[in-house]
Amino acid sequence: MKIGVALNEELLIPDPVARQRLLDHVADVGLDHVTTGDHISFHGGNGFDGLVSATSILTSHPNLNVIVGVYLAALRHPVLTARQLSTISQLAPGRLVLGVGVGGEDRSEISNAGVDPATRGQRLDETLEVLRRLAAGETIDHEGKFFSLRKANILPVPEPSVPLVVGGSGDVAVRRTAAYGDGWLGIFCSVRRFADTVSRVRSATAEAGRPAPTWFGLNMWCGLGDGSRELLDRRLEALYNLPAERFEHVTAAGTPEEVAAKLAPYIDTGAENLTLIVAADSIHQGIDDAAEVRRLLQAAQP
Repeated sequence: MKIGVALNEELLIPDPVARQRLLDHVADVGLDHVTTGDHISFHGGNGFDGLVSATSILTSHPNLNVIVGVYLAALRHPVLTARQLSTISQLAPGRLVLGVGVGGEDRSEISNAGVDPATRGQRLDETLEVLRRLAAGETIDHEGKFFSLRKANILPVPEPSVPLVVGGSGDVAVRRTAAYGDGWLGIFCSVRRFADTVSRVRSATAEAGRPAPTWFGLNMWCGLGDGSRELLDRRLEALYNLPAERFEHVTAAGTPEEVAAKLAPYIDTGAENLTLIVAADSIHQGIDDAAEVRRLLQAAQP
């Protein structure tokens, strides 16, 4: 079981000393990884590049692992993404996990990136097919609906390989993970839905004749500290333009003990990689509280 925290805007500051202090704090309290998101132009222009953010973390700290959860890979050309993964792997081999998703909460983000929102899922499938072949060291000819490649290859091949984990829910996420993924990453999932998806992914992967997935994860928004539910609700409403009540059953808020109790059933159903997206009075206090959640969950394991 590995538990980390999400750091996004908190790292986008011009003070390198403050950034380093933040990453050192995450490592010093024993958290296992940092998760960073990815958006190009979300709800009016907000965002940050997930692989740029990941690189800044990996090159600023020698031990922290990074999960990009999730990268809007369908909005980028797969050969360029493969080159970025190769470069990052040279800088920090074995320390990156790439989660991929289709996005869609803001359709204008997709269309303004030159992608038809109606075909973004098909484009992601083709992207993942190309990425997997390039990551295997193949020189490929490919004629698809979205990409035409001749003798495309990317060297050096990442060693070890960068795990590709699929974000999303429902039948499409199960099919996509079974066809292309090394695992699955959930968010805004009930325990029942998480357990059902894990089971279906395992079955579908076996039917496809691919190796059993080795990576299952969950990102959960967590309010930590006094008044944390109100703070969490404000952040969710501002980010997603939806009423906070929509998220209450799939988020957690309260003391570290209360948050740990909300997360524990997910671990029992197969969530081995947990990221706390923290809402707290200060990010440093949130990191300390997240570390306490980790301690409580690990202490409860047999």
